[in-house]
Amino acid sequence: MLAAEGLIESHSIRTGQLTDEEWRKYAIAQGNLANASIYIDDTPGIRITEIRSRARKLAQETGNLGLILIDYLQLITGTGRENRQQEVSEISRQLKILAKELKVPVIALSQLSRGVEQRQDKRPVLSDIRESGSIEQDADIVAFLYRDDYYDRAGEEEEDGMPNNTVEVIIEKNRSGARGTVELIFQKEYNKFSSISKREDQ
Repeated sequence: MLAAEGLIESHSIRTGQLTDEEWRKYAIAQGNLANASIYIDDTPGIRITEIRSRARKLAQETGNLGLILIDYLQLITGTGRENRQQEVSEISRQLKILAKELKVPVIALSQLSRGVEQRQDKRPVLSDIRESGSIEQDADIVAFLYRDDYYDRAGEEEEDGMPNNTVEVIIEKNRSGARGTVELIFQKEYNKFSSISKREDQ
């Protein structure tokens, strides 16, 4: 987040090797994020019951919970009493219940199966969601990110020599709206997504 907010290369932040100008940007970005109402819980092996409990508590304390983001769904620990597919199905169902209970959108990131890598067209489809078909059933919206250069290292530059950093956002399911694809720019060095119009304006 600091890299994206301050437009500082993430590698420089990880190594601590920043120029004076980057330190200045870092301080500004840190201040901006410190004032943001962002709460991060990185408890390892957390269970869905704990997530629901902590989300309820946070909603009561803040009175204005705007979004819950799960990174990523398959890292949530199950009960151990069922096979993993059944566990992920139950986790997905509980997140759906949580969203309705707190009246807040829940974005859950998910792994994809390795089958996508075996196809010529590697754009993901609903059946590529790993470990559970119930995720696609429970979700109101399913969106995939696709980058050509992730699979085609030789194609990282376009014909004009510019970096091929276009990302497709594929809306594969939309319960209340249209499906389709939009394009964004991914600035890998900053871990930042931007609209194409913003890049053209810069």
